[in-house]
Amino acid sequence: MLARTEQVDCGYRNGSDRMVILRCIGPEQFFLERVVFPFELLTFQCPARSEVEIWTHGLGGPELLEAIGAHELLMESSPVPEPAAGGIESNPWLQSS
Repeated sequence: MLARTEQVDCGYRNGSDRMVILRCIGPEQFFLERVVFPFELLTFQCPARSEVEIWTHGLGGPELLEAIGAHELLMESSPVPEPAAGGIESNPWLQSS
């Protein structure tokens, strides 16, 4: 019997002005593909040993922009800081564009 791979919480923010495709490929035939619009934050769960690829469509067809290990996209599970303790000003994830 195969043991189920532990899932981790990850996040990717598309900081570009173009739509991209996120592909997450992991062990045990795990596969996730999502379109991420400009400046959107995508949160997802995947096996800890997954690889994430960011693709765009260029003049010559699909282009791989970057490959990232899922461990680099881990989201912290700590509570959101209170505004009086530094809050929004010190946390770029909470700032609006």
